[in-house]
Amino acid sequence: MNGATTRLRSSTNKRPTQSAPTNGVYKQLSDSPDMIQKRFTSSSIFDKNIRCHVSNAHFLKWTAGDVYGTARNHPVPFAFAACVLFFMVVEYTLNMVPSTAPPFDLGFVATAALHRSLATKPDLNTLLAGLNTVFVGMQTAYIIGTFVIEGRPRATLSALFMFTCRGILGYVTQLPVPQEFLGSGADFPVGNVSFFLFYSGHVAASVIASLDMKRMQRWEFAYTFDALNVLQVVRLLTTRGHYTIDLAVGVGAGILFDSLAGKYEHKKKENGVSCNETI
Repeated sequence: MNGATTRLRSSTNKRPTQSAPTNGVYKQLSDSPDMIQKRFTSSSIFDKNIRCHVSNAHFLKWTAGDVYGTARNHPVPFAFAACVLFFMVVEYTLNMVPSTAPPFDLGFVATAALHRSLATKPDLNTLLAGLNTVFVGMQTAYIIGTFVIEGRPRATLSALFMFTCRGILGYVTQLPVPQEFLGSGADFPVGNVSFFLFYSGHVAASVIASLDMKRMQRWEFAYTFDALNVLQVVRLLTTRGHYTIDLAVGVGAGILFDSLAGKYEHKKKENGVSCNETI
């Protein structure tokens, strides 16, 4: 009896949302004045907050002096902002390279005269290829030596990360060899039998070695590697061994993976694991 009474009271306290049926059809009841007032109040508060945020927007307080001060005090971000706007215009107005045409490469245009000259001198091409291979050997010996001789694994870890990522990207997107490629049996990989174009492992490994030299304050070696790397870039463009984008990303990859290797070392040290003992 008490349970029935409780259910009866509960049902009678519920506010009906529909009127009693008329000819079997229910009619929706209109909202009460209190409900309408609550909705109006909530909407007004929301609109007021929006207007408050807009009226206090940071850019509304800018002046011409602020813009000039930004350009003067922060020239690098300001220059990048200008470059974004410039290249937006370039990108949306540029004529795309047809699918039947070879890729356009500004580095190839800049080294066109050197390419024509080297194409007529195969012996010089072989000599330069051999010297470049020696430089690759120097990079490899230094990067491995920092770990196996000096017990500092960061450069070796960087190279492992870098070449693994290069292998994945190089296989995923296999770019065509440039039509004017000047190969040589003295180049590395020997004979240019097969290699990934994107990105340049030559350039990235040189950057990794140079960064390690600078950390150890071996400035003369570091600057020598940087100079040789620049000559390597010029040669690879001249022989069409890499596209410009391969070389530019190679520089970025060297910096990136050196940083990641440093973070890896730091994380391992926090966990009480020495990279000298366990990689």
